[in-house]
Amino acid sequence: MAEFRNLSKSKRAARAFAALLNVQVAAIALTPDIARAHAIVVAAQPAMNSTILPGELEIRLDFNSRIDQKRSRLSLQRPDGGKVAVALAPGGAAGVLAGRAQVAGEGRWKLRWQVLSLDGHITRGEVSFSVRDGARAR
Repeated sequence: MAEFRNLSKSKRAARAFAALLNVQVAAIALTPDIARAHAIVVAAQPAMNSTILPGELEIRLDFNSRIDQKRSRLSLQRPDGGKVAVALAPGGAAGVLAGRAQVAGEGRWKLRWQVLSLDGHITRGEVSFSVRDGARAR
């Protein structure tokens, strides 16, 4: 009889644990903004590994979530390693960073970004691209 009671207690404990686990999974599933709050680039201009002509560069990064534009930034790293800050275009959409810059030197450039996402985390990344004179472009 004692074995029957212990087995019954084990089943009740397992059911209680499963119910608690289901509640936690449901809570995460019902709050998708929190689960996806880290900002991830979903589209970039210039595109990753693209080749562009020297001159004025239109920059646009679209993220999968809203970002705090006041606490976000863009910069360019030239082929020689020098850095240039990029002024953000005012009044952009909630999930977009945009700006303009001049790119004159040929070679491999990096567009570096840093954003503050809704969950309060800072996310950083970069988009590499090349600048090549039109006469030499393939």
